[in-house]
Amino acid sequence: MASVLVPVLYISIVITSLLVFSHFYRKRNAGKLYEPYFPSHPERDIYVSLLQKNDPPANETLLKSALVRRAMTDVGRVLRLREDKPALQNLLQKGSIGDDLWNSMLQAEKELEAEIMEVVAEANTFVEGWGSIIFQTANEMIANEKMRGVFENTASERARKEQKYGKIGKHIEIPTLQPVFMQGPPPPGASAPGVVVPPAAGAAKSVNGLVPPTGGRPESVASSDGEGLDDSSKSPSKKSKKRK
Repeated sequence: MASVLVPVLYISIVITSLLVFSHFYRKRNAGKLYEPYFPSHPERDIYVSLLQKNDPPANETLLKSALVRRAMTDVGRVLRLREDKPALQNLLQKGSIGDDLWNSMLQAEKELEAEIMEVVAEANTFVEGWGSIIFQTANEMIANEKMRGVFENTASERARKEQKYGKIGKHIEIPTLQPVFMQGPPPPGASAPGVVVPPAAGAAKSVNGLVPPTGGRPESVASSDGEGLDDSSKSPSKKSKKRK
């Protein structure tokens, strides 16, 4: 009986110790302040300062612009978290990073969710239903700014590449192949691009794509009413009658 109680008692003590350690460890980490994943949010601070301005109060158009700029920053942070989270999770499983960075990212994710809800509520105070499309508008503005940046930097990029690689778009003249006339077909296995073979001597020439018959006299062409037939088309029986 004593041999059975000793292992059970040992296992119960180990499990109790692990539970107590886990409780105090989680409690300590819950009150621990991690380094913020995103250092600051200046667009949010600008909007709040404009909203609190009373003498004179800020214009409504200015407040809407500041709110849209704040939403643009939130969209950029959402995209960054979507890209960083799988990579950080993989590195955490491999032991390449500590728990501090991972917990900082999770904390930033929760703060961003609260920030999005706040932006939606603020947008609905200006126009009812604007909160459902404000982030779509912010995403379109981000894409527009990227395209405008590429367009504005085209001249500088072209000058930099011309300085690095030389003249861009230099015209290169390609010599044209002169036709080579030869008699008969080309030898077997040889390719002759651009070779023009003249017709053989005595060959019939085509007129408008029609080749005349090679033997006998050419037939006469009659009109639609049957006129214009040659005299040679008369039957020999009539000639014999005249001789008689």
